[in-house]
Amino acid sequence: MNNPTQPEPGRSFNAARRQFLSRTATGLGMMAASSLLNPRSMAAEKSADNGVLNGGHFPGKAKRVIYLFQSGGPSHLDLFDPKPRLIAENGKDVPQSILGDQRITLMTRNQKKFVSFGSPFEFKQHGESGHWFSSVLPHMAKTADDWCFLKAVQSEPINHDPAMTFLQTGRQLPGRPAFGSWLHYGLGSECEDLPAYIVMTSGVTQQPLLSRYWHNGFLPAKYQGVQFQSTGDPVLFLSNPTGIDHANRGRLINAVAELNQLKHAQVGDPEIEARIDAFQMAYRMQTSVPELVDFADEPRSVLDMYGPDTKKQGTFAYQCLLARRLSERGVRFVQLFHAGWDQHGGLKGGIERQTRAADQPTAALINDLKQRGLLDETLVVWGGEFGRTAFTQGSNGRDHHPRSYTIGMAGGGIKGGVSYGSTDEYGYNIAENIVYIRDFHATLLHCLGIQHDKLTRRFKGLDAKLTGILPSRVVTEVLA
Repeated sequence: MNNPTQPEPGRSFNAARRQFLSRTATGLGMMAASSLLNPRSMAAEKSADNGVLNGGHFPGKAKRVIYLFQSGGPSHLDLFDPKPRLIAENGKDVPQSILGDQRITLMTRNQKKFVSFGSPFEFKQHGESGHWFSSVLPHMAKTADDWCFLKAVQSEPINHDPAMTFLQTGRQLPGRPAFGSWLHYGLGSECEDLPAYIVMTSGVTQQPLLSRYWHNGFLPAKYQGVQFQSTGDPVLFLSNPTGIDHANRGRLINAVAELNQLKHAQVGDPEIEARIDAFQMAYRMQTSVPELVDFADEPRSVLDMYGPDTKKQGTFAYQCLLARRLSERGVRFVQLFHAGWDQHGGLKGGIERQTRAADQPTAALINDLKQRGLLDETLVVWGGEFGRTAFTQGSNGRDHHPRSYTIGMAGGGIKGGVSYGSTDEYGYNIAENIVYIRDFHATLLHCLGIQHDKLTRRFKGLDAKLTGILPSRVVTEVLA
């Protein structure tokens, strides 16, 4: 009997090897095509994407995250953290004992005076919790008891790009995986026909929103965030070119998959597998995305709840409703970057513009999730990369301030109606219960059933993790 591991007489071993690889790649390509053209045909054979943790370290109360990232640094002093002392001393010098030796930016370093800037907005307490809200947040104020506010968050970088990178990845320098990538890597995906990590952008882009803010870093490419476009097709090249129908597109992807499988068999590069997965996901999204972005099935009452811009593609209201629809379909991590919060001047008008766009949709998202029974399993986060200074920049603006600011959380795993931590009378220094960014990350991961120091990936000889090497803690005081 012929040895199956030996080549046939007259043929070289390399020739037999090439034939084996070719046939194997073709077979895998046909399997891929079968699953693309008839996704249910391989349902029994396809293993679930459970992530490296196979469901998590313990049962998490949250299954997914909607992160409403307010890019530019919203002023905690004008939204959530009222300071009567600033109003009483408006126009007077901030005491040196308050300023201390904190680092400040080049934009205000050469100012001769650091003058107190009382908020131009009125504050009131709302709900049984008594949370403070500025007058420019009337809709969020009605959801007061759903929110937990961390009022003593401390970041490190003082400029936008490193601060954004730090909050997204736990490091100031680029090259590390974003939070959403870590989450997909750890817990996998609940949705076959949509990515596990989706990003959208809106607002006035005063600073560029870079794709590396949702990059996979050193994790495999399949864990990178997928950006939905603000205009036109949500995903680039979603529509078929003229003369190409869905079946033809499937055959084209099948042919490319065969070539990629053959190359993978030769070189074993895992990025080739990621490319195959991406092509197949893109094909499935041609069916799932048009239905997703069609709001025709939404009741008029829901559309009205999100506000007048709900049907305008690219607005924050549109994206909040889309985030709920994505979460409803099992998308693990949805992040909305709402730009325009960098009020170095014209603070009053700038904040009024931003809150007109963000206030009503944010409250609607909370109420919508709650009405559908989804809020308890969906963690909603609201906040930016840092806060703003107690002193003026120029005559009517505030500079960057990473040393103390506010982040709001609601939903899965979080105790509503809680305020944790506080700042001094000027909102400039932390008075009690500091929360470092690594603690914030550890707390979010805990809500999702992940022990932060056990979600790791080998990188440059170390077991790298989102929370880094410094001691991190879960803020248990805010957990439901």
